[in-house]
Amino acid sequence: MDYKSTYAAWQADPEAFWMEAARAIDWDRAPTRALDDSHAPLYEWFTDGMVNTCWNAVDRHVAAGRGDQVAVIHDSPVTDSRQHLTYAELRTRVARLAGALAARGVVKGDRVIIYMPMVPEALEAMLACARIGAVHSVVFGGFAANELAVRIDDCRPKAILAASCGIEPARVVAYKPLLDGAIEQARHKPDFCVILQREQQVAALVAGRDTDWHEFQQGAAPADCLPVEGNHPAYILYTSGTTGAPKGVVRPTAGHIVALNWSMGAVYGVGIGDVFWAASDVGWVVGHSYICYAPLIAGCTTIVFEGKPVGTPDASTFWRVIAEHGVKSFFTAPTAIRAVKRDDPKAELVAQYDLSGLQALFLAGERADPDTIQWAERALNRPVIDHWWQTETGWPIAANPLGLGLLPVKLGSPCVPMPGYDVQVLDEGGHPLPPGKLGAIAVKLPLPPGTLPTLWNAEDRFRKSYLAHFPGYYETGDAGYVDEDGYLYIMARTDDVINVAGHRLSTGGMEEVLAGHPDVAECAVIGISDALKGQSPLGFLCLNKGSDRDHADVVRECVALMRDRIGPVADFKRACVVDRLPKTRSGKILRATMVCIADGAAFKMPATIDDPAILDEIRAALQQIGLARNAGA
Repeated sequence: MDYKSTYAAWQADPEAFWMEAARAIDWDRAPTRALDDSHAPLYEWFTDGMVNTCWNAVDRHVAAGRGDQVAVIHDSPVTDSRQHLTYAELRTRVARLAGALAARGVVKGDRVIIYMPMVPEALEAMLACARIGAVHSVVFGGFAANELAVRIDDCRPKAILAASCGIEPARVVAYKPLLDGAIEQARHKPDFCVILQREQQVAALVAGRDTDWHEFQQGAAPADCLPVEGNHPAYILYTSGTTGAPKGVVRPTAGHIVALNWSMGAVYGVGIGDVFWAASDVGWVVGHSYICYAPLIAGCTTIVFEGKPVGTPDASTFWRVIAEHGVKSFFTAPTAIRAVKRDDPKAELVAQYDLSGLQALFLAGERADPDTIQWAERALNRPVIDHWWQTETGWPIAANPLGLGLLPVKLGSPCVPMPGYDVQVLDEGGHPLPPGKLGAIAVKLPLPPGTLPTLWNAEDRFRKSYLAHFPGYYETGDAGYVDEDGYLYIMARTDDVINVAGHRLSTGGMEEVLAGHPDVAECAVIGISDALKGQSPLGFLCLNKGSDRDHADVVRECVALMRDRIGPVADFKRACVVDRLPKTRSGKILRATMVCIADGAAFKMPATIDDPAILDEIRAALQQIGLARNAGA
């Protein structure tokens, strides 16, 4: 079927569409219906089915005679090593780890935090939790102790699985001191921690709490797969919120399996035996959906890559991995391609590798600018497919579905909605807008299988954050428009979450850190345009009256504070000291206007501004640090 007929089939009978998709999954008890709307506007899927994610991702392939197929390739240029795990080997390792967790009292519904770099053991940990019905929460290793502590207190894990360190091109990042600091800060204390010791840095273990990864599993009886209810949480993944407090997105088991399996064939055009590579991190939703679960559920070979697009060793790394491992579909962020393009603008390194097996490059995580797409198209002579989705949805909202037959490309658009998503552009009153009109992008309820049904222990916040503004719709938080052909265009965020190299980060959370500096009386953080990373955070600091500190010292300390509290992932490197911030008469900081000044974009003088002269002060401060172009009001 092509896209048009597939989407029409979903529209005509959503229940039948998703029940048919569910038939591709191994059920311990098949569901009798797809949608459970008994608690609308909170919707769930396949609730009366019983199923296990690990069985569908690992065991069923072994049972089908494909145990010798490679399931996971670990490619680590930072350690100059390669590792291949077959499905049979993966099953053995996952079952043993799951058995060890069960022996230490981890049962269905218990939470387990995973704090690991890009190593196969990270996937094994996720799958081991799924095997016994534990709910995992992977925390990106770049986050600092404070961020990890917040997540520990929110999900209250029984155990934490971590590594001694992560490895960057030029340094080793010690994870264990961050973990120790987080546990010390957190009110909740895990029962135990399991530490994967890496030879690049062996960590000191806390007696009575920490156990070596391999010693932990010695003598453990392998655990069988435990069937769970369709709406049982598979994992919690925290995403930034505008208040600075992370939101724990809940991923339900059955809908997750069904949607991801469907997407691998329809969107990415891959299936059993194909090699699929998503160059992301297990700490982000891409790592959950398209490094761990979806490729394995679909019977593909997935690549766990421990490196960078440039510098490990150069801008040819992506092409080397694709050629060496026979990658069929490749997925990365526009930021990564921009970095490659910056180092190899003429794409001379691409010609060194045989990329004949590659069918397409997929981009997501931020808006893919036309220049980047066109460069990649010229360099690879392959389709370059921008698509759009969120941590909350877990799989694409809009895409150009390779497996259903590619549609004409429109630069700047992630193409068309996928089945399950009735995407609308609304005005502030919640009324649908005509084609070409910019508005808030929302999805008519119910959301499809695999999307979030709620937030962890925060149903009221879920309703307020996503459902309250536009009743009957899920509010995406993005602004854009739909053209006359039904193509979607994502233009901006409608809140104050910024996107740094594909990582959604809260300016509110950053402001909380800056406000903790003893000399800072008031502050604001905005995201300014960055040619490589999409956006880069910039801080404005108003110092306490009477402070005679050197401004450069305060800025330097704030940068260090941000690195300590949020971590290098924030990419916070610049701030300027100002006497005051531009505000409305009601006291709201005019962040959008400040962004325009920094980016040199034209803007209208805000009608509610308290004192227009402040904007000249902001422009002067930005010019002192090499920002603020000539456009203005």
